[in-house]
Amino acid sequence: MSLAYALLVSLIQEPKSGYDLAKQFDGSVGFFWQATHQQIYRELTKLEQQGWIAAEAIAQEGRPDKKVFSVTSLGLSHLKTWLLQASDIAPSKDEFLLKIYAGYLIPEEATIQKIKDHRQLHQQQLEIYQAIERNFFSSPQDCQREYRFAYLTLRRGINFEQGWIDWCNEALELLETWHEVEA
Repeated sequence: MSLAYALLVSLIQEPKSGYDLAKQFDGSVGFFWQATHQQIYRELTKLEQQGWIAAEAIAQEGRPDKKVFSVTSLGLSHLKTWLLQASDIAPSKDEFLLKIYAGYLIPEEATIQKIKDHRQLHQQQLEIYQAIERNFFSSPQDCQREYRFAYLTLRRGINFEQGWIDWCNEALELLETWHEVEA
């Protein structure tokens, strides 16, 4: 997926400045799509040149004017076409799993500690997602239509983190079992 579509999705709900988009990528959208502020601003320029978004200059007191971007009808058309296209499975590129794959090269205690540390990181992220669910989706069946889809992505995040925690627990159990067999 290109950053262009992530920006269009972010802008479709309401016009935003580049700064507002960057903040959104640090939060909600950033849970599943990351981009630096520089990447965002560079892509906004391209989208504006293609006519997919339009910018409105807003005067600010004591600061330079800010540009607020909105999706054009051409951009909406491209976004809808993209939404209807099939999506491939995202390729995995995981440094942690690569280190575990070569874990036989280091002391087993170090690998065990790495897994425990990684499990804690996923536990912390799971708690963040669960807090969002409690605070914003206490009764998902009553969600407005546009929030239902945000809820679906949140549930995927919760399942993802829980899956990692389950895998870490399984890996730790296996390492313990193998250690007992070798002893």
